[in-house]
Amino acid sequence: MIRIGLVMVALACSLATPVQAQNAPDSADGRFTFHRADDGFLRLDGRSGQVSLCQRRSAGWECQAVPDERAALEGEIARLQSDNANLKRELLSRNLPLPSGVKPEAFGRSDDRLQLPSDAELNRAMAFVEKVWKRMVEMIVTTQKDMMNKP
Repeated sequence: MIRIGLVMVALACSLATPVQAQNAPDSADGRFTFHRADDGFLRLDGRSGQVSLCQRRSAGWECQAVPDERAALEGEIARLQSDNANLKRELLSRNLPLPSGVKPEAFGRSDDRLQLPSDAELNRAMAFVEKVWKRMVEMIVTTQKDMMNKP
């Protein structure tokens, strides 16, 4: 009975050792983790998150980065959105109608100039700011007087 138990423990230890070695990090800091794949090993960089496929070649082992599909998709979406906006600006510059459901103000023309306010508009804005400032100063003075008169 003891022999069977010892054999089972030895068998379990011998089976567990290759599995641990397969997934063990290759350095003391544990940066890389390897997982067996059909064509070799997948290497996960614990710092950057980059995944590489490592394969045995005639000259030795070679690891190639696996393309990140998410970044490629986001880049393509950004490129298409930019192209779409440029095409709509081109339609507007030629006085052609935009496709249905598209608001023209979302796509400003490239020849739009910055419109500065006129002198009359500036005078009205300055008068408003002066009025607000005077009221605020009056409120502060009134509050100070009230506080000085209170025992």
